[in-house]
Amino acid sequence: MSAEDPPEDEETEEEEDIRYFVRIGQTDLDGTKSVERALTDMNGIGTRAARIITEKADVDRRAVFGKLEDDTIEDVVELVEGYADEVPDWMTNHQSDFFTGETTHEVGNDLNLTRRQDINRMKMIDSYRGVRHKRGQKVRGQRTKSTGRTEGTIGVNVEAIKEEQAEEAAEEEGGEE
Repeated sequence: MSAEDPPEDEETEEEEDIRYFVRIGQTDLDGTKSVERALTDMNGIGTRAARIITEKADVDRRAVFGKLEDDTIEDVVELVEGYADEVPDWMTNHQSDFFTGETTHEVGNDLNLTRRQDINRMKMIDSYRGVRHKRGQKVRGQRTKSTGRTEGTIGVNVEAIKEEQAEEAAEEEGGEE
């Protein structure tokens, strides 16, 4: 061991200072990733939202999330939970709720729950989108003539025909004896 190498105790202390999991809401985020990358792992937060959150929290977006101080992490958590208040309405993911009329930004499991409720409501009232959801067809106006087919094979299935012919030939041979 040379005089320039730090002792092993110092290296392990630096590694122990990191929080490997940072919990926001009901989601565990990876503390070894950068702040921006870790936030994008959460449902409802993309790269643009993550960048806005890091800028508002005055955090370097390339900093390791688990090495941040607890106060800074709390600031980020508060900004994630209050994201809808910080940005214009067009940047949120749930504008003008059907029942309350409020604009919110759903994250984590709340996003999945809200989407499921919206789809079920559309199915119940038999709106065009609801009917498309019921039938399992494309909802947003995509082409369906040549894509999105879920009913078996299209055209001639040569393998199935050969199998049927082989079975028929085996039955004829068995029946002649």
